[in-house]
Amino acid sequence: MDCLFCKIVEGVIPVTRLYEDEQVLAFPDIQPQAPTHILVIPKKHIASHAKAVAEDKEMLGHLMFAVGELAREKKLDAGYRLVINTGPDGGQTVDHMHVHLLGGRAMHWPPG
Repeated sequence: MDCLFCKIVEGVIPVTRLYEDEQVLAFPDIQPQAPTHILVIPKKHIASHAKAVAEDKEMLGHLMFAVGELAREKKLDAGYRLVINTGPDGGQTVDHMHVHLLGGRAMHWPPG
């Protein structure tokens, strides 16, 4: 498999691991769009949110829990934004589902 995020999970590509457990991994985005910009990915390869299946429900809940833990750890008490880009029209650039945790500044609406 030639997936960038799978290579990160495997340790082939090094990253600063901000959070890791048996199901998910979090690391800083290399092109941050906010003072705090963390990617949280499932360790299991899922190409996009649209490709998640029923057996992924527990992991998806765990993924969201991990994002909340990171937000608390980073003291994003004033608020934060979660983004899941799905497919080309949704702005997804890496074919491995991931959540962007953005914080540390005011977010504007509409996002784009």
